Amino acid sequence: MKHFIATDNPMRAQFDTKANYVAKHFRYECKDSVATITLNRPERKNPLTFDSYGELRDLFRVLNYATDVKAIVVAGEGGNFCSGGDVHEIIGPLTKMTMPELLEFTRMTGDLVKAMRHCPQPIIAAIDGVCAGAGAMIALAADMRMGTPRTKTAFLFTRVGLAGADMGACALLPRMIGQGRASELLFTGRAMTADEGKAWGFFNALHESDALLAAAQSLAAELASGPAFGHAMTKNMLNQEWSMTIDMAIEAEAQAQAICMKTEDFRRAYEAFSAKQKPVFKGD
Repeated sequence: MKHFIATDNPMRAQFDTKANYVAKHFRYECKDSVATITLNRPERKNPLTFDSYGELRDLFRVLNYATDVKAIVVAGEGGNFCSGGDVHEIIGPLTKMTMPELLEFTRMTGDLVKAMRHCPQPIIAAIDGVCAGAGAMIALAADMRMGTPRTKTAFLFTRVGLAGADMGACALLPRMIGQGRASELLFTGRAMTADEGKAWGFFNALHESDALLAAAQSLAAELASGPAFGHAMTKNMLNQEWSMTIDMAIEAEAQAQAICMKTEDFRRAYEAFSAKQKPVFKGD
């Protein structure tokens, strides 16, 4: 039986982000408070394996506590983002598993999305070329997405005989692009073009392939220089307010903003404004 449950407590993980964590199944770099995660199996269009799924989930859980990381970029190497689960290393073995083993796997893949959504730092996906299956879900779990004119995004679960309901797709995608468009993509498994993705709100911007990563890292650096506590609060409220009434949301935001007003960054912003200077935020 393949076990997908993490064996280490992320709170106890030995993870020195300043020294650059050495990943086993992708590349990880951290510079100037921006972490860049690069899927790097370009010869196969960067597919995921059981191990890379698990390591990505565990990394995002640990980044929850990495106070020196202020923003995160997820990218793919070699002109593609991610082709989804590796056909031979994941899909083949899944056909031989028992129901309890399959449920353990599907819960683990969903835990990756949860870890990304619970991670307090803004996450930017830099998406070039193929973005399919689980790769499309990683992109969807990010807070912002940048693509290229050649990007094709496909939630192709039905193409392999499964439901379009995978890793939270039926909850996240309609909120991103609308119920009707999401239904079309999840039922048919067809690829969404870059222009459609931009027009429908899936992509925040499109860049040429050779400028994509730099643009994503530039946006991440801009966010990293902002109020980290405030950004984390924004992300938390964006998550929580999906299930709130308007009255509940307004009250929750009143409490959230009052908490932010007790931060040193709020005081720094006022003092910088008074001195006609740009504030330097420190995240406290």
